[in-house]
Amino acid sequence: MRIAVDMTKCQSYAQCAFLAPDVFRFEGDEALVYDPDPAEQLRARVTQSAAACPVQAIRIDGERRRSVTKAVRPSALTETDRVVVVGASLAGVTAAETLRSDGFTGPITLIGDEKDEPYDRPPLSKQVLLGTASASGTRLPQASDLNVEWRLGVAATGLDVDARAVLLADGARVPYDRVLIATGTRARPWPVADEAALDGVLTLRTAEDAARLRARLAAGPRRVLIVGGGFTGSEIASACRRLDLPVTLVDRGPAPLARALGDTVAGVLAEVQREHGVDLRSRVTVSKLHSDANQVVTAATLSDGTTLDVDVVVVAIGALRNTEWLRESGLSVGPLGVDCDETCRALDSDGTVVDGVFVAGDVAAFPHPSGDGRRLSVEHWGNALGQATVAAGNMRTDGHACHAEVPVFWSNQFGHVIKSVGMPEAADSVVIAQGSTEKRSFVAVYGVGDRMVGATALDQVKWLEHYRRRIADGAEFPPTGRTVDDLPGSDRVVRPHSTPANSDERSTL
Repeated sequence: MRIAVDMTKCQSYAQCAFLAPDVFRFEGDEALVYDPDPAEQLRARVTQSAAACPVQAIRIDGERRRSVTKAVRPSALTETDRVVVVGASLAGVTAAETLRSDGFTGPITLIGDEKDEPYDRPPLSKQVLLGTASASGTRLPQASDLNVEWRLGVAATGLDVDARAVLLADGARVPYDRVLIATGTRARPWPVADEAALDGVLTLRTAEDAARLRARLAAGPRRVLIVGGGFTGSEIASACRRLDLPVTLVDRGPAPLARALGDTVAGVLAEVQREHGVDLRSRVTVSKLHSDANQVVTAATLSDGTTLDVDVVVVAIGALRNTEWLRESGLSVGPLGVDCDETCRALDSDGTVVDGVFVAGDVAAFPHPSGDGRRLSVEHWGNALGQATVAAGNMRTDGHACHAEVPVFWSNQFGHVIKSVGMPEAADSVVIAQGSTEKRSFVAVYGVGDRMVGATALDQVKWLEHYRRRIADGAEFPPTGRTVDDLPGSDRVVRPHSTPANSDERSTL
């Protein structure tokens, strides 16, 4: 059977671990780990766990998805209208399931360039690398009534908006009445082509990537070098230490995740990494990768002059949007992806809505919540789910519901769960509102001026739903009430340092 846990909802109540301990367990106090492909004989236990989950975060294959539409509106789609989803991804499957649960009975085609059905990406850097799940065992659970045509293993090469057709690499043209673009991202490669091609230089984005990296880690390398201290790089470092492998993480920022979470929280996470044996090198870049005569990576020279002997190099320096296939489409496409409005409708180069074309997931560049004209793309599970649901609803009803959810993202590392809501990266100040940084269990709340914009929990995740609602309501910053870490009468607001861009691009020095 297939299962997935929506960790943006999970609040670590542990009912699942109590009812099905062979499938769900906790590392540390609150970091949930689960088997995404449990044995069929455990279905009854897993189904009971899903029913008991207080926040209904567990998805199981074969379920009939309940409608998420709050108010029933007449359908603008008929049973003969054709819906095409480009991108066999979480966003793509969610859109198809939403259409079906809301009553659409017409044809749906899902197109994907990978040969396998959609899979869940978060386990790739966790369970798969640890060997507790296989890369092929991370397929997403699907509703029992999905009833779609799969076109897998063939890439989309163009979009003809006038003729309303998707062009495929095999020469086929797939006509549509509505189309959803959900082609996501791919790993940004090492920028020096001959070094990127060395045996032992890897990235992590796809199931195949995860299987290759797992094989390298299982072989027991002398040392793993991770380039980039974002979520992916830090999770890989955590897996390496769980496997008792020597690992060096190189990051150009002051601390891992400083760009996303600010220096205050990132400084704690840097201490956590070092406490778990990671050789963390901050404010350092990789100048050169070396190889032997067989073109196998053997060493790396860092910007501080250090040379490390390494067998495996994992490049975790961000992502590139999969938009090249839209180059001749007339859509507005940029580094952040495909521009869309608040209703997930795609825009053309003049900023006009393109009829019948919708965007969701990592590839969507949507209006910044500040309303200042900037655009934002969010590479997280919850955003893909939310945008796909909104896009499918508007597709079916010709409605104008807006995707206005407060972003939620999470990561399991070193026995802790890190969970954030809002936009911590936009803050100019932060306060520890609950818990203790020394005890590695706290909630940090972020503000811009006197407005709350984000919150991050290291464990203590049950607080996050409260802060998500407060952020949505435009709450004042700092939050009222005393904190645990600060003495009475002291200044609770910490001004985070100005952090340089971390590992998104390589230094040319």
